Amino acid sequence: MIKTGDVLSWSRTFTEEETLQFAQLSGDQGKHHIEYDEHGRLMVHGLLTASIGTKIGGDLNYIARNMNMEFIRPVFTGDTITCHAKLTRVENGEGYKKVTVQSTYTNQKDKQVLLATSSGIVRD
Repeated sequence: MIKTGDVLSWSRTFTEEETLQFAQLSGDQGKHHIEYDEHGRLMVHGLLTASIGTKIGGDLNYIARNMNMEFIRPVFTGDTITCHAKLTRVENGEGYKKVTVQSTYTNQKDKQVLLATSSGIVRD
């Protein structure tokens, strides 16, 4: 049973292979995503970074109706990103719950990389 105030978290480390695969799948082949920087890294796509939250949503069977994202700083291959998703509102509807989520994504240095909010439903 979900309730207002619940916090769910998920972490993952992004690889070169999946970043290049996402470039192919999404069609976003900006140089910063497919050419290595001076430190031998690729910049991870913002939407690939944001996909950490979709794992949490999938665990809840959450159907998002809207999303708002603010990308604070870049994420690079080899970075480990953690998403903390806080359920800021859970209201009962008829056969579902209306849910609002506020998410903070941080890197392995505990620096914010992405702030997101979304709202949607979880069916009963």
